Amino acid sequence: MTIARRTLGQAALGGLLASPFIRPAAAQERSITLAAYSGIFQENYDAVVVEPFRRANPNIKVTYFGMPNSAQTLGTLRAQKAAPQIDVAMFDITIGKAATDEGLLDPITRAEFPVLADLAPSAFAEGVNSVGVTFDSLSLLYSPENVRPAPTSWRVLWDPKYSGKIAMAAAPDIVGIGMTLVANRLFGGTDYKDFARGVQAMSDLSPHVLSWDPKPDAYTFVTNGTAQLAVGWNARGQLYSRQSGGKLAAALPEEGSLFQINTLGLVKGSRQSDAAKAYIAYALSPEAQAAFAERMFYAPVNTKAPVSAAALSATAASPARMEKMLAVDWLEVAKFRNRLNEQWRRRILTRG
Repeated sequence: MTIARRTLGQAALGGLLASPFIRPAAAQERSITLAAYSGIFQENYDAVVVEPFRRANPNIKVTYFGMPNSAQTLGTLRAQKAAPQIDVAMFDITIGKAATDEGLLDPITRAEFPVLADLAPSAFAEGVNSVGVTFDSLSLLYSPENVRPAPTSWRVLWDPKYSGKIAMAAAPDIVGIGMTLVANRLFGGTDYKDFARGVQAMSDLSPHVLSWDPKPDAYTFVTNGTAQLAVGWNARGQLYSRQSGGKLAAALPEEGSLFQINTLGLVKGSRQSDAAKAYIAYALSPEAQAAFAERMFYAPVNTKAPVSAAALSATAASPARMEKMLAVDWLEVAKFRNRLNEQWRRRILTRG
């Protein structure tokens, strides 16, 4: 894979990008690099958000550098702190907080970005320089061939007839953490910061889980028949369900779910800050937000995005569903995340 402005090589795959990338000379001064999620996300985001920006701004070359997860993006920014080679970074909001605290991001201000006035309040978090760019929600994945009738409640995961047929990623993955918070409310918890009931519920479920580490992912486990129920993210679930030929479906249970927030950050020290700002402004625009919601069913952060009723109905952003969403402050979750992970190691994974 050849990337203008730098050759990443095999070291990138291990997150060992401590050596500065090589920048070509002034001929490519309008080149920027966007670090964002790889795989199916990259395939779709590049097509409907990045590529239209390239066409509208032929003087700005955007290189999409795919990263497997937010933590690796943060590690790359840390390694490049003295000589940044990434200009815009996408990661979840808790990683955005860490990057801000470590001085890796410049502020994104309303003075420079008028589009911020159109974003939902939950796109912002105090003390975080990155700003929300997509919302996604935890989703119940199932096999329409084997799970009948179609499930409407998270409680189906605890139905004995699906014992040994369930897959999901364990904590510290955000899926495992999010499912614990959902289970906490499902089984009587009133405050997600006191997650004892959620841990107990997941401990009870553990002996019936086929895999806490499905490879390549939970969506594939259901599609190929290895599992019949799983937990994942709605956007990917909706997209994969449309590609699976009836092997996979994604449900938004009646008890509600929780949102996960992906953010965009302006990397501190970017040599192409103006071009990077132009990209961020476009990515937050109604046009770009609507395009990605239609393509991959991420709920838009821009309240003026003209998303069709059909696409919106596949997200948790409809008014009826929004009323049932668990309001989670992910920065608060970050404060007790280590304690929750320890409970997973001691009380949940040991029972699997």
